[in-house]
Amino acid sequence: MAKRSGIAHRWSILPEAGEGPGPVDPGGFYHGDPLPGTGARMELYAQAAPELALEAIAALGEQVSLAGVTHLVVASCTGFVAPGIDQIIAARFGLAPSVERLLVGFMGCYAAVVALRSARHIVRSEPASRVLVVTVELSSLHLSLTDKLEPMLAMLQFGDGAAAALVTAAPSGFALGEGFATTLPDTAHLIRWDITDRGFAMHLSGEVPGRIAAGLADADFARVVTGGHAPSEVDGWAVHAGGKSILDAVERSLHLDAQALDASRGVLEDFGNMSSSTLMFVLARLLDGPPVERGVALAFGPGLAAEGFGFRSAP
Repeated sequence: MAKRSGIAHRWSILPEAGEGPGPVDPGGFYHGDPLPGTGARMELYAQAAPELALEAIAALGEQVSLAGVTHLVVASCTGFVAPGIDQIIAARFGLAPSVERLLVGFMGCYAAVVALRSARHIVRSEPASRVLVVTVELSSLHLSLTDKLEPMLAMLQFGDGAAAALVTAAPSGFALGEGFATTLPDTAHLIRWDITDRGFAMHLSGEVPGRIAAGLADADFARVVTGGHAPSEVDGWAVHAGGKSILDAVERSLHLDAQALDASRGVLEDFGNMSSSTLMFVLARLLDGPPVERGVALAFGPGLAAEGFGFRSAP
């Protein structure tokens, strides 16, 4: 399973052996039986998630000025804490109390689409706005013991990650276009997060790639995704790297060139599936590449929902 996953490396906020006890070593987070309860996992989330998010913000600050932020949009589905992670990030980053905050919670892998789309709506209604968008996911806090194939496959996909972006009316970076959202019928049972006494249990059915392929094979659905254009007219594909089989399904169903999803496959190989942060990593890779005249961002998640938006390189 690991050799076929297309993933070479995944990252975790948990220390590896040598930097302290490894996660399964004596004294490590996952050592012993029973494994940590949900309370212990959320306590660690409250500590580590803001730290990782602030690292992503700092990396963004090396590329663009973050002065004058007016809104903060945070997406995360791997933990809960109150005051919210948005408040914690705002306070530690030094944002004014007047900065408006939005927390996108528990929407799963397509939450980055919702966060960026919300930022776009804010800027379109208030053009002087400067919206800081942050995604942070600690999937490695939700491992469990199991001998069942599908849960093992799901846990094999996920790693930790955070990303940040600034959305403004300035003509730079990517111009975000119209969004789209749809739900594939009779698929709500295929992707689930179940909150248990031992963390959040991910259910990722092996049927997901096939159902995505069937949806994209429908001409009307494909037209929604591409904004009415032929897939061959899209020169920038930012597809959520949910797994190798999902990327294969998108490529085959839309008859894309073998290189069309290189950015997504590269992120999957280097980081695995980081839930909502994954799409942000893919967009960052495309942003570092050639200009995009017609791009499509697409992500899938619980529902089974498909969400996305069009984009292009700004002048």
